[in-house]
Amino acid sequence: MKTQDITEVKALLSAPKKIVIVPHRNPDGDAIGSTLGLMHYLKHYNHDVTVVSPNDYPHFLKWIPGESTIVKFDTQRKTSEELIKNADILFTLDFNALHRTGHDMGDFLKHSDALKIMIDHHQAPDDYAKYMYSDVTMSSTCEMVYNFIEMLGDANKISADIATCIYVGIMTDTGSFRFSSTTNRTHQVIASLIEKGANNTEIYNQVYDTNSINRLQLLGRALQNLKVVPEYNTAYITLSQAELDEFNFKKGDTEAVVDYALSVKNTILAAIFIENTQEGIIKISLRSKGDFSVNELSRNYFNGGGHTNAAGGRSESSLDDTVEKFITILPQYKSLLT
Repeated sequence: MKTQDITEVKALLSAPKKIVIVPHRNPDGDAIGSTLGLMHYLKHYNHDVTVVSPNDYPHFLKWIPGESTIVKFDTQRKTSEELIKNADILFTLDFNALHRTGHDMGDFLKHSDALKIMIDHHQAPDDYAKYMYSDVTMSSTCEMVYNFIEMLGDANKISADIATCIYVGIMTDTGSFRFSSTTNRTHQVIASLIEKGANNTEIYNQVYDTNSINRLQLLGRALQNLKVVPEYNTAYITLSQAELDEFNFKKGDTEAVVDYALSVKNTILAAIFIENTQEGIIKISLRSKGDFSVNELSRNYFNGGGHTNAAGGRSESSLDDTVEKFITILPQYKSLLT
């Protein structure tokens, strides 16, 4: 973020404001951690701050400090719209295009008169924010929130609650610090968060060690469905709506399942295709190793995007047709995959 922008934002925040902080639809650990971390920081200066999420999120994020105050747009529409309409400042975190909040909420945000500030680490940001802190090299939006607070000269204001929120997002978005986006700076930030009161063991247990039997059995089915395309160093998983129903699927149950496909020896590209009959779509998660860009593949073929090594997408075709489309485009990428 430019020095001039920081100076102006600091001046903006010098007197109490009505502020709404928004994550993307189907928020993950980075989205919830960053929004709540920023909320706690802004409340320190007596701002009237609310996090308005487009919809619900997995149970393993429902212990994070301040989570119970989150308003959900899809089930608390009137309250959400009132908060957004009255906001002086609108922070959008962990996404960079308003449609990522869903069609209805995206339209509402677009017409909001609030001053907009974006903090995000995804590629190709839209031009809707007055102030934009966008950096694709960052491990997570949570690491950027830490930097943002530091740029404002307030690293000493990071409490144990803020540290916990930020730690969650960095941990989840870096695959527990193993992805290539994890830098020496990331580890310095993590060390600082632990120093400020983040309990790393407890945070890991709350996020990763609360599996239900159904979730583990669904993982078993996903692994049974794992297919490998060795000539393109590609692996993929499918889950039908019937299979999700069989194991009483809950939001978050398929989180990180695609990483098992990427862990197959010699695999460069991995995907999971999940049927959602309620929305009439196939949800797609893509992962890769090295320089192969799943962001580009998803933008070109599956109405999505994200990062070089991690992206999401969607298809309105059937599960079988979506998988067939995926397989038929692989030859175009042969030189990059082999």
